[in-house]
Amino acid sequence: MNILGIGSRINHVEFGLGVVTNVTSKHYWVTFIESGIETIEIDSNFEVIDAVIGEVDTVSFYEVERTLKNLLRRWSDASEAVAIADKLKGGKLILEPGTPTQNKEVPIDTFFHKITMVRDRLRVMEQKINASNLDEADKIDLQQYITRCYGSLTTFNVLFKNSNDYFVGEKTK
Repeated sequence: MNILGIGSRINHVEFGLGVVTNVTSKHYWVTFIESGIETIEIDSNFEVIDAVIGEVDTVSFYEVERTLKNLLRRWSDASEAVAIADKLKGGKLILEPGTPTQNKEVPIDTFFHKITMVRDRLRVMEQKINASNLDEADKIDLQQYITRCYGSLTTFNVLFKNSNDYFVGEKTK
């Protein structure tokens, strides 16, 4: 009996149609249309629809994890790890009112986290607008508002360690 490789399509007696997504010495991990991921024994009862031979271990856990993280970043408001500028670590933001009252101190790390969350949520909003059923004119109009928001937030780029994490507004022509 040949061991099926990743990408093989099967029809299992209990779970129905599925694709082999991982192989161990005793089991197939199969993603089924109806029931999702199931682990089945290699010698269990199923029909091979399309066999892929010799394609075991073609996808590493790292690649799966990286792909999943990218999908979550793209379609949710989960944020990526963004580094604060070294010189600001452990600092504090002091808001000093113009009238004689008590100053407000905020840890710079807390403020940075909130600014990063605003940036990430703007990105998610931008992606949802692009994927929406709005007509092109409305999409462009909303994109311009988001770009202006980015432009308004460029003041806070000093907080970021890496320039590719910066807010970027409208480019001057």
